[in-house]
Amino acid sequence: MKVHILDDWFDTLRGLPCFDLLKGHDVTVWTDHADEDTLAARLAEAEALVLFRERTAVTRSLLERLPNLRLISQRSVYPHVDVPACTDNGVLLCSNMHSDTPSYAAAELTMGLILSAMRQIPQQMASAKAGHWQMGVGKTLRGRTLGLYGYGRIAGAVADYARAFGMKVIWWSSAEGRARAAADGETVAESRESFFEESDVVSVHVRLKPATKGIITAEDLGRMAPGAVFVNTSRAGLVAPGALLTALNAGRPGMAAVDVFDTEPLTDAADPLLGHPNLICTPHIGFVTEDEFDLQFTDIFEQVNAFADGAPIHAINPEALNAAE
Repeated sequence: MKVHILDDWFDTLRGLPCFDLLKGHDVTVWTDHADEDTLAARLAEAEALVLFRERTAVTRSLLERLPNLRLISQRSVYPHVDVPACTDNGVLLCSNMHSDTPSYAAAELTMGLILSAMRQIPQQMASAKAGHWQMGVGKTLRGRTLGLYGYGRIAGAVADYARAFGMKVIWWSSAEGRARAAADGETVAESRESFFEESDVVSVHVRLKPATKGIITAEDLGRMAPGAVFVNTSRAGLVAPGALLTALNAGRPGMAAVDVFDTEPLTDAADPLLGHPNLICTPHIGFVTEDEFDLQFTDIFEQVNAFADGAPIHAINPEALNAAE
C-alpha cells in the first residue's frame, strides 16, 4: 500500500523499532505541517494515511480530494477526524483506544511541570546562566495539596507520582468520576469551590469534547490562592477563552504551567499568554518521547498491516467498508 505519514516534525519514526512493521509498503513521511491544498496535492495517490495524534484535521473537503484513500490509521480519540465524511467516502478509520494504558509520558511531564513551577526551575536556570545566581525562593512539594481535575488514567499516574513526593491528593470530576473516586477510597473535595480554594496545585486531566469545552472557568481560577499553580497538559480548550491570561494578570493563581495552547504550533513570541512572566510552558510534548512513539505507532502500523491483509482491527466506522465496495 501507498502509506503517507503526516506531521513527523523531527523525522523520528524512521529510527524506531516499530517502523520495520511498514517494510512491505511504499511509505512517504512528511516532516512539516501543511495546509489543505498542499495536502490534497501530496496525498493524491495515498491509499493509507497515518496521523500523528491531532496535528492535522481531516475534513470532508480534504477527504473528497483524496480519491485513492481507503484507510486512516491513528491512536486514541479522534475529534480532528470527520468520521461521517470518512464513511461517505469509503475511508475506514482505525484507532486503538488503548483503554488500559495511560500515557506515562504525559504523567511524567505533568509532574515535571509541577516541580518546575514550585521550585522556579526555569527562572533559577535563567538567573544562574545570566550570572545572577539565585533569584527567589521556591516551595516544597511535601505536605502540599495537589488537586486533580478528572478521574482518569493519566491523573491516576500523576497521583502516584505526587504521593511519592509526599503530597496530599484531592479530586474533582464529573458526578460519575467523583462517584468512582469515592468508591476507590480517594479524597473527593466537598465542593467545586473548595477544590480550587484548597489546592496548592491544580492539574487538569480531561478529554476535550463539546461537553468539556471551557469547563475550567475564570471563576474557578479566581478561587485559587496567589501562591498556587495551575497545570494543563491536556487541552487548552478545557479552559474558557482568555480565562488563564486574565487569571494570571489578576494574580490568582500566581503561576501556570502548561503544555497546550489554543493555537498550535504557537510560534508568535509576542503572544501575551506565551510571554507572560508567570507562565512556564512546553510546546505540547506530553506524549513526545521515543518510548511513547514506539508504543503508539506499533499499534498504528499494525492497523495498517491488518487492513492490508483484509482483516481490519480497531475499526471506528466499519460501515465504510460497505461504502467502498
